[in-house]
Amino acid sequence: MEHDEDTGSMPSTPVTPGTPGAPLFGGFRPDRHRYFSRPRSLLKSCKCFSVEPWELEDGTLPPVSCALPPPSVSLVQKVAAEFIGTLVLMFASEATAIVNQKTQGSETLIGCAASTGLAVMIIILSTGHISGAHLNPGITIAFAALKHFPWKQVPLYIGAQVMASLCASFLLKAIFHPVMNGGVTIPSVEYGYGQAFALEFIISFNLMFVVTAVATDTKAVGELAGIAVGATVMLNILIAGPSTGASMNPVRTLGPAVAVNNYRAIWVYLTAPILGTLAGAGVYSAVKLPDKDDNTSNKPIAAPSFRQ
Repeated sequence: MEHDEDTGSMPSTPVTPGTPGAPLFGGFRPDRHRYFSRPRSLLKSCKCFSVEPWELEDGTLPPVSCALPPPSVSLVQKVAAEFIGTLVLMFASEATAIVNQKTQGSETLIGCAASTGLAVMIIILSTGHISGAHLNPGITIAFAALKHFPWKQVPLYIGAQVMASLCASFLLKAIFHPVMNGGVTIPSVEYGYGQAFALEFIISFNLMFVVTAVATDTKAVGELAGIAVGATVMLNILIAGPSTGASMNPVRTLGPAVAVNNYRAIWVYLTAPILGTLAGAGVYSAVKLPDKDDNTSNKPIAAPSFRQ
């Protein structure tokens, strides 16, 4: 009696699965277990898989790829990451200045600049993919003003940044007391409030110009974002560190001021960085050339590495 070609009998000896003419799963009869004899339809039902047609003639199976969407990050996780990142940055930048004062300038200006720049770079690389690593109310407000960040999240981000600055400042006060004035950013004696305002505005402009560039350019995310922003912070400290302390960040000044009760010229550090970051973001957005294949200019983005 002849058998139908599609339902041939099993060979008397087991055949290694994957060899020409052998069933895909050894030990199963294609005519009795049709579920296993149709792997193509099974895989096609999985939307995340991308599978090429099976090549049973040559006994090989094509590579199978699966692209799953990244897990969503909750708002609580974003705010927590923003708090931790700002806490680390405030602790590093203030501690370096305090140690420099305590050791009669052994850290030097270059050391203080490098410490803060490295802290920014490390935080961006570690938390940028979670919260965007704003670390600065000026950056948060600037992105919200340009509709790159939701306004409803601005108070939460700024609240986390302020609390992190206060925690870091009081912790440093307990550790290094009474040598705490090194962490306070105030204008030098020879500089007036107008000069201090201008310097803080300019260096905040520089910072936000670079932040906006790396946050909106898909080719500059990741490691390049951390390096670029960290280098900009270091450069700004080398420029304005001896004159104003190179705050660039309202919470960088607010936390130490509250901890040691020194509010001299605090209005300069609460207004100039915010205005400078707004100007920097606006100018970059105005001069940026639109990409031919990029239609994401109006989509929300995080800063600075910086996709949420």
